[in-house]
Amino acid sequence: MQQTLLSVGEAMIEMSAGTNGQWRMGFAGDTLNTAAHARAHLGSDWRVSYFTALGTDRYSDALRAFIDERGIETDRIMTIDDRRPGLYFIHQEAGDRHFTYWRDRSAARLLASDATALQTAFANVAMIYVSGITLAILDAAGREALFAALETARRSGARICFDPNIRPVLWSGEEKIRQTLQHFASVCDIVLPTYGDEAGIFNDKDITATRDRYLGWGAREIVVKNGSEAALASADGQEVSVDPTPVSAVVDATGAGDSFNGAYVAARIQGASLQEAVEKAHQVAAICIGHHGALPS
Repeated sequence: MQQTLLSVGEAMIEMSAGTNGQWRMGFAGDTLNTAAHARAHLGSDWRVSYFTALGTDRYSDALRAFIDERGIETDRIMTIDDRRPGLYFIHQEAGDRHFTYWRDRSAARLLASDATALQTAFANVAMIYVSGITLAILDAAGREALFAALETARRSGARICFDPNIRPVLWSGEEKIRQTLQHFASVCDIVLPTYGDEAGIFNDKDITATRDRYLGWGAREIVVKNGSEAALASADGQEVSVDPTPVSAVVDATGAGDSFNGAYVAARIQGASLQEAVEKAHQVAAICIGHHGALPS
């Protein structure tokens, strides 16, 4: 019997700088990247579906086709006539990547605007994956509708997986970030935070403080990612610390955390131990950062 992993969030049009003033159009988004990596590592007994909102324009159609080509189901995607996908540009400056966003009219900002549609989309799934970026683009009413839908799905047997993926520029202030993450962690089974992000908002003194905080908020399984340092994973009274897979050079770190999350979730729901799942996640992230883009072939 097939089971479904449902990823929830915003997929966007990406414009990346090329040579001679040329730009390359693509599609990306943290929860979409994670869904694609999970799909690549799950067997045929699992379905992967994506829930967002898109418009009826040509770019929404192209984005739907892109998602479908990745083997991710699009039948749960909402359609909002007067909206379209968000857009961002990536440019290089002082040796680093910088992002400029246009998302005020993004259809995905309304993905939780219809509580009934949300509850229907979340029915009969084994796991729901959501991120802090998903929460940040919603208004207060949308966040509460999403929270209620996650609660209902969890009571019906779904497990909730959450990457806080803190992007302060998307929020009205740090206190709102702290309140919202604590609220949503209470309904989550698996949380996949990044220590560097968390320390900047919560003043965590070390990686164990990040783990302990999410355990205290009610999550059952925590994997704290820590860049080039060891990741710390805890679940069911077990704990492992796993070093990243060595790489000769970092070509592009875009989507590294998303690739880690997708591989980890795929491994765990197929029965891998904590150690095995984190090792696999590090291996996939090492491949990702050795190529350009968040979704290497």
